[in-house]
Amino acid sequence: MNLLAILISSMLINNIVLMQFLGLCSFFGVSTKMKSVVGMGFAVIVVMILATVITYPLYKFVLIPLDIQYIDTIAFILVIASLVQLTELVIKRFSESLYKALGVYLPLIASNCAVLGVALTNVATPHSYIEALTVALGSGLGYALIIITFTAIRMRLNAVSVPKALKGMPIALVTAGLMALAFMGLAGII
Repeated sequence: MNLLAILISSMLINNIVLMQFLGLCSFFGVSTKMKSVVGMGFAVIVVMILATVITYPLYKFVLIPLDIQYIDTIAFILVIASLVQLTELVIKRFSESLYKALGVYLPLIASNCAVLGVALTNVATPHSYIEALTVALGSGLGYALIIITFTAIRMRLNAVSVPKALKGMPIALVTAGLMALAFMGLAGII
């Protein structure tokens, strides 16, 4: 039951994008075509889980025993960058169209502060390994849920009459703000 609470909390209540404001570059940049965001969401989920699989034991069994926890950010960035390169190669091999659709945003997962934020949060909180993996899964699912929902809203807004001053990024920012307010209403549920 505790794992379910952690999953729901990291997915909805403490959403990485809307509550922690991490991963906004890809959130605003990719959210124009549904195919791109589904692929991006899946890629972020995979990278977050794989990053946690590697960074959590790296921190607990290498950095702490050697008393070099202060290099955790650098070590985690290297791990995440390697994982993103691997993910990029897999996507390019199996889905050339998705690779082209994601364009520059796929390598940005390496510098996506959402992935690094989850890795750093997992080692900073007293989670077990399974709980840390659950946080990573929930954060990845939350990222995917929000970016897919945001893209659907943006596509609808492109089809309706929006005042000229709000077209494009201004209405996207207003929409993201309203989504964040809606998700703030979930605080305190768990």
